[in-house]
Amino acid sequence: MGDPTTQGLQPPLLQVVGVGKHFGATRALDGVDLEVHLGQVHAIIGENGAGKSTLLNILSGAVRPDRGSIRFQGLPYHPSDPLEARQRGIAYIHQEISLCPHLSVAENILLGTEPRRRGWLDQRKMNQRAGEILELFRHPNLTLECRVADLTLPERQIVEICRALAQHPSLILMDEPTSSLQRTDVEKLFEFIRQLRDSGIGIIYISHFLEEVREIGDEFTVLRDGKRVLSGRLQDATDANLITAMVGRPLKEFFPVRARVSTTESVLNVEGLRSHFGLRYASFNLRRGEVLGISGLIGSGRTELLRALFGLDRADGGSVIVFGKPLSLHGGPQTRIAAGMGWLSEDRNGEGLAVTLSVTDNISLTNFRTCSHGGWIDLAKQRLLAKQRADQLNVKAPSMTVPVQFLSGGNQQRVALARLLHQGCEIFLLDEPTRGVDVGSKKQIYELIASLARSGKAVLIVSSYLPELFGVCDRLAVMSRGYLSPARPIDEWTPETVLQAAIGADITGTSLSDPIPG
Repeated sequence: MGDPTTQGLQPPLLQVVGVGKHFGATRALDGVDLEVHLGQVHAIIGENGAGKSTLLNILSGAVRPDRGSIRFQGLPYHPSDPLEARQRGIAYIHQEISLCPHLSVAENILLGTEPRRRGWLDQRKMNQRAGEILELFRHPNLTLECRVADLTLPERQIVEICRALAQHPSLILMDEPTSSLQRTDVEKLFEFIRQLRDSGIGIIYISHFLEEVREIGDEFTVLRDGKRVLSGRLQDATDANLITAMVGRPLKEFFPVRARVSTTESVLNVEGLRSHFGLRYASFNLRRGEVLGISGLIGSGRTELLRALFGLDRADGGSVIVFGKPLSLHGGPQTRIAAGMGWLSEDRNGEGLAVTLSVTDNISLTNFRTCSHGGWIDLAKQRLLAKQRADQLNVKAPSMTVPVQFLSGGNQQRVALARLLHQGCEIFLLDEPTRGVDVGSKKQIYELIASLARSGKAVLIVSSYLPELFGVCDRLAVMSRGYLSPARPIDEWTPETVLQAAIGADITGTSLSDPIPG
């Protein structure tokens, strides 16, 4: 890396001044400033929803800011689309894999920049160029001829990284590039990042893991609620400084007050559950009348835990016992529903609701037995029962026959929860139950969770919003890199200690290795 004093005298490679972005009523970015210099790795740090990915989407040309100015290489920068951003010299390594599964590794790496000869694809030169980049990782299972569809998720992540590097960019945007990589591949990536930095390329690096940030970063910026709250040189900031800046927002006061659970009766016992989808080890018990929270960062394995529990993803090992009876790890969702379990997806429109069907159909979808006889559905009874559940959750819809896609996000979420009530669940698996809903709907959902616990139901809730977990949970466990920590009473946690467990950082400033199976 160049001399910091010399860097300070040079104009920045990238200069962002007062950039703001709204998505409807949501303020994703609020006047963010940022400078990145040549030969520098600038880490962007913040909780989920802080605005990190929105900032990178603006820089990559995928999103246009509402206000503010950006200069790149000394010139005004306002790309109309990602292609123009790439042509200007900015490459984006996405956290979500965006490859063409039917194409080969070589074809994906050079997609859009394929070498041609007399109008035809030059296969030999393509393999040569792609091979030079792929060789940096020396991965035993990756060959140029492999179809991406046949690769594992970590292998696809390497191809995604190689595709960005093939553009010969001046600035590389990296959004959680190691989220799917094994440690050996992480070390190879970091070695190459250092080479890029030393050659004068600028890098913006997003990661929740402070040990990674300290290992590879030079400067940092902390975002919280769309604003820059702290920035400087990483060597001058302790982990305690960074964590305090990341979580420094007060708890809301609209959480219901209720007595904490006192029963010791376990309704769900999980031991050593694991799957190749990103869940490495999880053990816990869930008690009747209890709300157990699961915290963790995006990609840590939280959602994968719920999917394995509900039979959506096949578990590779461990045990799941419901009301004293073991469930087959190979059983699908129907076996879980029969056992009294219900699941609320974080992807409401993609898999949580049948959005083209009516409110009535969505509420009764998983339990037609209450309104059918002899294999026929009693439509009048179906509407009556669905209306009762909708009224219980104050669903606002023009009629019970309107398709769910025409309801607001808050009302759609109420419909999804009403389905679980109609289903007659005893164990509720809730993945981000208040994502994308308004404040009023959040309050009502919190009250519903509290009432479920009071009535003896058991609730397992995954959430990215720490105040939510502290407001509704009796106990809390934290996922980190596929491992679940032991659950502890909520009073024994603070936002800082939750974040420490999630990122593997010690408040004293030392870094921890991967979490220990709990």
